[in-house]
Amino acid sequence: MKHYAIIVAGGSGNRMQSTIPKQFLLLDGKPVLMHTITAFNECIYKPQILLVLNIDQHKYWEELCLKYNFQIPHQVIKGGTQRYHSVKNGLKAIKGKGIVAVHDAVRPLISAKLISQSYKVAQETSNCIIGITPTDSVRSVQEDGKSEALSREKLALIQTPQTFEVEMLKKAYQIPYRNEFTDDASVAEYAGYKINLIAGERENIKITYPEDLEIASIFIKKTKRPVNPT
Repeated sequence: MKHYAIIVAGGSGNRMQSTIPKQFLLLDGKPVLMHTITAFNECIYKPQILLVLNIDQHKYWEELCLKYNFQIPHQVIKGGTQRYHSVKNGLKAIKGKGIVAVHDAVRPLISAKLISQSYKVAQETSNCIIGITPTDSVRSVQEDGKSEALSREKLALIQTPQTFEVEMLKKAYQIPYRNEFTDDASVAEYAGYKINLIAGERENIKITYPEDLEIASIFIKKTKRPVNPT
């Protein structure tokens, strides 16, 4: 069975208050994106890595790879207008059957163990989504301003990777883009597929705000994963 990983890197860095896209910001001395790719390279399934990146950033990424001597094999693909279009471009580069994991470039702390588990479950059930239970109390806010308490046990905060049989995800992505397509699970569910959910990881945070990078720095010191293993 062939395994693939589509790493989606379309962040602009606006919410990070930085002119540098967040996937290129330094984490423990290396760009965030390098940590992310390394995690997939360490997965036991050794997936073929497809990096979907804004065309204007291809040259810069090439320069970063030279600067940091980053040699993990990966294919760079042109990004799209929305995340939906970027994933679709990544899927076009996959020929034949297999299992594909789609992952946010700015979730650098995903463990190789959870990636492997996602591939395994998707291979058995056709897809696998990961999520964690909220720790805070949550409420549903209505249009009139009123709110209603919800049970945390019935909610999940969805993370990536989101992993599918290649044929299933390609069929789902034949549907024209809709605003409610916020991730791959929403596309697949709209296409009529049942979504399988397993437990994610608390440390699998998404780098969105400046404080997220600080939190990630604390987490990464606990694992000290080598960025470019030999």
